[in-house]
Amino acid sequence: MAENKITSTLDTTQYIGVVVDNEQYGIDINYIDNIVKMQRITRVPKAQPYFLGVINIRGEIIPVMSLRLKFGKEPDVFNNKTRILIIKPEQQASIGFIVDEVKEVVNLAEDNIDHKNSSDPGNTYISGVGKHSDGLISLMNIQAVLAEKEEQAK
Repeated sequence: MAENKITSTLDTTQYIGVVVDNEQYGIDINYIDNIVKMQRITRVPKAQPYFLGVINIRGEIIPVMSLRLKFGKEPDVFNNKTRILIIKPEQQASIGFIVDEVKEVVNLAEDNIDHKNSSDPGNTYISGVGKHSDGLISLMNIQAVLAEKEEQAK
């Protein structure tokens, strides 16, 4: 039913460039369901500190996660550039990621990506680093960000 929207002979992948605490990250565009302006978040009792609560998007209740807090950074400072990315992982419910700013769509060819060793405990949230005209962009491992959520809940 769902078609692969990105087909290319150069084997490129599109990423949404976002800023979290002055660092640039790329999120595979295939995970992005929607990008919405910051809105009122309803708190949920006894949630992990990086879960700020839930929002209602067209009748769907979506949990919202602060990537700043998840990555061990300073708490979010909301302004007119702050956005919530609605992430829709395969076979999982949607989740919102708060980012400081959404920059642009970045096309990265496979040979411009330095993939990290998945056994590297240093930063499990990063799957690799992409090289593009504006410099380097850390590529976010969405599955690792979400998998640790279940791990910490135990």
